[in-house]
Amino acid sequence: MTAVQEKPARLIGGPGMLLVWFYGVMVVGAVSRSAYQISTEFDRAPLAYSLSAVAGVVYGFITYTLVRGGETARRAALVCCAAELAGVLIVGTWTLVEPSAFPDATVWSKYGMGYVFIPVLLPLSAMYWLRKASVRRGA
Repeated sequence: MTAVQEKPARLIGGPGMLLVWFYGVMVVGAVSRSAYQISTEFDRAPLAYSLSAVAGVVYGFITYTLVRGGETARRAALVCCAAELAGVLIVGTWTLVEPSAFPDATVWSKYGMGYVFIPVLLPLSAMYWLRKASVRRGA
């Protein structure tokens, strides 16, 4: 008997596809912004620009796991979304409490106000979707 390999369960059906689209847009926005800022004016706000680059990497990984599918990818995406939400809340609060620490904005400044609050809403939506995906499959 040969082992039959099952294809990983898709995570991007229905509203999951919208999540992939939003995360893809955020990857492009965060990575391109941080790449430009790091290459041209890093000494002006190194913390802010580095945090924007980290956000872009996190968005990229979440996008990959959503597209990849399967239970392991779902769990990894869930952990990354929780870390993303923690980052948004920490940096967002930090930018309000100590604005002098951020001479320029990050993707997560003021809870993502410069990105229409998508950075704080996206991980909440994704975690909800990923938990529903687990329940639907009986995991």
